[in-house]
Amino acid sequence: MYKILLKEDLVPNIHLLKIDAPAVARKAQAGQFVVIRVNEKGERIPLTIADWDREEGSITVVFMEVGTTTHRLAQLGAGDFLASFIGPLGQPTHIDKYGTVVCVSGGFATAVIMPIAREMKAAGNRVISILGARNKALLFWEDKLRSVSDKLIVTTDDGSYARKGLVTEPLKELLEGSEKVDRVIAIGPSIMMKFCARTTQPFGVKTIVSLNPIMDDGTGMCGGCRVSVGGQTRFACVDGPDFDGHQVDWDLLFARQRVYLNEEKDSFEKWKCACSEAEAKAAR
Repeated sequence: MYKILLKEDLVPNIHLLKIDAPAVARKAQAGQFVVIRVNEKGERIPLTIADWDREEGSITVVFMEVGTTTHRLAQLGAGDFLASFIGPLGQPTHIDKYGTVVCVSGGFATAVIMPIAREMKAAGNRVISILGARNKALLFWEDKLRSVSDKLIVTTDDGSYARKGLVTEPLKELLEGSEKVDRVIAIGPSIMMKFCARTTQPFGVKTIVSLNPIMDDGTGMCGGCRVSVGGQTRFACVDGPDFDGHQVDWDLLFARQRVYLNEEKDSFEKWKCACSEAEAKAAR
């Protein structure tokens, strides 16, 4: 059993958990993930590591309420326990001194890009971060990301805060500017990563994407995260999650992401019905 040391509600439906996991914290690196189970009968879900504290022996994860398991996870708080917490898994992000690195994050992937930007900065790179969200209410960790960046650009789709527009717009401007961009790291919804890769491709700038949105059990056994990269089959959870965005078959990836949509929806509806019945029974 793994104890939750801290729970923080960052923005609506996005939460932070700090977990007591000394063995995982000792070896965690930027870009890796853990697999958790809420209870003994729960499904296994992968969550990317947002931070770690080796001295405290803790791992921080950030997640969004989407389906049954993440809604169950959101009901837990400090002092509660997780049935399992396995990691660190996956290949860590390759950190090196490239020159100027642009880190692009969309949605709750800010928590994923943060440790990567921090490590890139520590390696001696000039780090330019682009932080995007649908609206102001969904932005978090802006100050944290700014603290590890030489420059931070914030965008919102609806213009409710900072610059109105998509993250690809300032990305293209940077690529067209006088400063040479040596590497781009883009993490967020799959569609965002695809268009970031399309934006950088004409400029020949290597672009790393994290294919964690397609992962299921996180160990390669289920085969659900099969992707085609450069014409070869890869598994996002064991060969990645980082891949060259210019080599990813995005159409195949989108098709695979839709495979379990009906089952996920059915599971969530059943869980909501069970919760409603339990609440009604408790009220009687």
